[in-house]
Amino acid sequence: QVQVVESGGGLVQAGGSLRLSCAASGSIFRIVAMGWYRQAPGKERELVAGVTSEGTTRSEGITTYADSVKGRFTISRENAKNMIYLQMDSLKSEDTAAYYCKAEGFDRDYAPFGSWGQGTQVTVSS
Repeated sequence: QVQVVESGGGLVQAGGSLRLSCAASGSIFRIVAMGWYRQAPGKERELVAGVTSEGTTRSEGITTYADSVKGRFTISRENAKNMIYLQMDSLKSEDTAAYYCKAEGFDRDYAPFGSWGQGTQVTVSS
C-alpha cells in the first residue's frame, strides 16, 4: 500500500507565495510520475503540474504545467525521498482550491499503483 501526504496549504493574499510539499511512502518499488491537481468548488479536478521519469534520464524529470499556472508555479522533486514540491508565486484568487497530490508507479509486488493524498486547501484573498 502506498500513502501520499500533502502539506503547506493556507491563506495568502493575492500576489503572495506558498510552497506545497508531497511525500509518498509505503510499498514502493518505483515512482513513475507525481503531480499536483486542484479542485475548486463546483469544478472538476484538474492537473496543475506534473513530473515524470518516463522518456528521460534527467534526474529532474520531464515537467508539465497547466497553461493557467505557467510562469508562476514550479514543480520540483526529491527522488531519494519520493517527494515533490509546488512553489506557487504571484497567486491569484482563481488559484483558490483544494490541492491534491498523486503518485503513480509500481509497488514492491511490481503491481501498478496510483495513490492520492487527502488534499490541502489553498485560499487566495483578493
